[in-house]
Amino acid sequence: MKDIFLAYARAVKSLTERGVLWHLVWPTLLAMVVWLILGIVLWDPMVAGVMSWIGQWDWVSARLDSSEVGAAAVLVLVKIALAVLFLPVIYVTAALLVAVVALPIMLEKVAKIRYGDLEMRRGGSNTGSAINAVAAVAVFIVGIVLTLPFWLIPGVGLVASILLTAWLNQRAFGYDALMLHGDREEMPRLRQEHRAALLGLGTGCALLAYIPIVNLFAPAFCGLAYVHYLLEALRRDRVGRGWVIADQAGR
Repeated sequence: MKDIFLAYARAVKSLTERGVLWHLVWPTLLAMVVWLILGIVLWDPMVAGVMSWIGQWDWVSARLDSSEVGAAAVLVLVKIALAVLFLPVIYVTAALLVAVVALPIMLEKVAKIRYGDLEMRRGGSNTGSAINAVAAVAVFIVGIVLTLPFWLIPGVGLVASILLTAWLNQRAFGYDALMLHGDREEMPRLRQEHRAALLGLGTGCALLAYIPIVNLFAPAFCGLAYVHYLLEALRRDRVGRGWVIADQAGR
């Protein structure tokens, strides 16, 4: 837990570094604009589509047919569920932009300042980052679709969204954080060894997506937190193996 809070603290400090703050804002702003436009254009068809879908469920259909109050209550729940659903959708779109574009840029800036002692072994690549991020988003979307029926139960959809977003964070940003400095053996091993902590780190970041104003920074801030956590873990791992000392002695 201490290492998680340390990663958050270092991520906050990184916000003051030149050129970093802009990359924290633009992915979410772009995602918000895109989904706001789509939401306005597609809102009525989406509501109608969901109502038609759940109308095929026998127990819901009976309530819709027998009670106007019941039908109105279901309609309200559907609209609330769709509105809440836009938050993780915006977050995942911003996270994709961060993982593919913004985080690699921020990684170079942050690593030069705080992790200059780490040798770059380039176990990953920008292409690998893009493939990893797209695969993570695809699994996230499947998870959202499979949990859609539970979104009609107040609170359950929110919990499902947070858990799925936490998984997305550790899958997408875990690769990017190590792709320049870790080698092909270190990258999967460190992510596996720190899997529980990375999920905890991602859960904290997922919660930020539901805080107004703060959610503008959440995806990129999360990426920075993963950079700090995993590069510090990589540093300790190499020190434990005597690699950093050897690298520095050979320079």
